[in-house]
Amino acid sequence: MQKITPFLWFDNNAEEAVNFYTSVFNDSKILTVNRYDEAGAKASGQKTGSAMTVAFKLEGQNFTALNGGPYFKLNQSISFFVYCESDNKIEKIYKKLSEGGVVMMPLDKYDWSPRYAWVIDKFGLSWQLDVDKINNSQKILPAFLFVNDKVLKVKEAANYYSTVFPDSKIIVEWPYDKSAGLPDGTLLFAQFKLADHLFNAMSGVGEHKFDFNEAFSFVVNCKDQEEVDYYWNKLTSDGGAESMCGWLKDKYGVSWQIVPTRLIELLGDPDPVKAQKVIVVMLKMKKIIILDLENAYKN
Repeated sequence: MQKITPFLWFDNNAEEAVNFYTSVFNDSKILTVNRYDEAGAKASGQKTGSAMTVAFKLEGQNFTALNGGPYFKLNQSISFFVYCESDNKIEKIYKKLSEGGVVMMPLDKYDWSPRYAWVIDKFGLSWQLDVDKINNSQKILPAFLFVNDKVLKVKEAANYYSTVFPDSKIIVEWPYDKSAGLPDGTLLFAQFKLADHLFNAMSGVGEHKFDFNEAFSFVVNCKDQEEVDYYWNKLTSDGGAESMCGWLKDKYGVSWQIVPTRLIELLGDPDPVKAQKVIVVMLKMKKIIILDLENAYKN
């Protein structure tokens, strides 16, 4: 199982968005669609039978989309950085993602790449496209953009995340030129590996009207309560914040979901009464407690 799964929040168009994305990228497909039953629809205000979550693959990687309503909006603070590795592929993806969207930086030659583009698609999700190759099976990397009061924190954040996740390391550090007038060592760009997943991070100088929010989060799949406790305690410490149902924010404002695989198994039980009991208990939790879920399931 992929240790870290990007999780995208949509306003009642998650299934439409996923159908679009799987038509754009290679080695892509919808894996599962969980739909609102009558009780879930009533509690959430969604339509019975509409998609709640959609699990899907793009370029062989796992992602999840949620129909969560209008509460959180995707923005440029976290984008997907796609290593396209050929002219034909970057042109095809650029054309499709640009339709109905906004071109932030047109496909062209830039100082850092022979062919690069930044677009926001018609669903509000940001994509950075690069013709360069990457020596890894993962071709789509989440990319953090640290702005405003966080603009100097790329190196700090990369180091911090690398201490949280086992089997992690910094791969690339690209500092600002001294002419930028920033403190020595301030990073413009970094690439790092957390567990089995690659990430990019950048800083954006100037004033920006966006920041990290719950619309783009990361699910950490945990094998047992010990792992849940570990990641929960690490990511909420030193300025992080607990939320509900396994959600939290780290000290930089990035959202994570700390999810035991046992929760997924219980919610997938063919007996809807048992699954509903688990949901009722889970909705009252901050950190997920597996024993309490098991007790609800049995009783």
